[in-house]
Amino acid sequence: MTTPFDEEPHKKPGLFAGLRSSFLTGIVVIAPVGLTLWLLWTAMGWVDGVVLPLVPETFQPEKYIGINLRGVGLIIFFLFTIVVGWIAKGIIGRSLINFAESLVERMPVVRTVYSGIKQISETVFAQSERSFEKACLIQYPRRGIWAIGFISTTARGEVSDRAETGGDLMSVFVPTTPNPTSGFLLFFPKEDVIELDMSVEEAAKLVISAGLVYPNPKDPASPPE
Repeated sequence: MTTPFDEEPHKKPGLFAGLRSSFLTGIVVIAPVGLTLWLLWTAMGWVDGVVLPLVPETFQPEKYIGINLRGVGLIIFFLFTIVVGWIAKGIIGRSLINFAESLVERMPVVRTVYSGIKQISETVFAQSERSFEKACLIQYPRRGIWAIGFISTTARGEVSDRAETGGDLMSVFVPTTPNPTSGFLLFFPKEDVIELDMSVEEAAKLVISAGLVYPNPKDPASPPE
C-alpha cells in the first residue's frame, strides 16, 4: 500500500517526448549554423550583383569558365578596397582625398550626406584601440532597478565641468535588448557605478539573451550556483 508521502518512481520519457527533445536539440544546433551560412551566401550574392556589372566584360570570369561563381565579386571588391586603402595612405592619395573633400564641402546637400556616412564609417570600420573598458552595474531608469552598462571613458570637457557633482563622471553606454548596438549614453557619478568581473563579451551575451545566458566558467549556458 502506498501513501501520499511515498515518492513516485522515476518515469522514463515516452517515445514522443524523446523525439521532441531530440528535434529541439537539433534545431538549436542547426539554426545558428544555417542562418550564418544563409546570411553569408546572401551577402556574397548582393555584393556580386553590385560589383560584377561594373567590371568590364573582358575581365568577367564567366566569360572564361562558362559559369557564374558566387563570391567572385566579393573577391574583386576586397582587392579593390585594399588597393584604394594603400593609395589613400600615401601622400598623393591623401592630397586627392583632401581635394575631393574640399569640393564636397561646397555642396550643401551632398556635404551633409557625405559627412554623416563618413562619421558612421569611421566609427564602425576604423581600426582603433578605443573600446569599452569594463562591464558595470548601474541603477537605471531609477534607483532600485539595475541595468547592465559598458564603461567607455571618464567624462571630460564641458560635460564634466557643468555637471553638478563633486566627483568624477563616468560615461556609460546602456544597451537595449536584444540589440546591444542601440542604447543610451548616460553619465553617472563614479561612486554609483559598480564594475563587474565579467568581460564585456560576457555582458553583451547576457544582454542579447535577455538574461538567459549568464557567464559561468563551468557551464556558460546556465547561471552560476
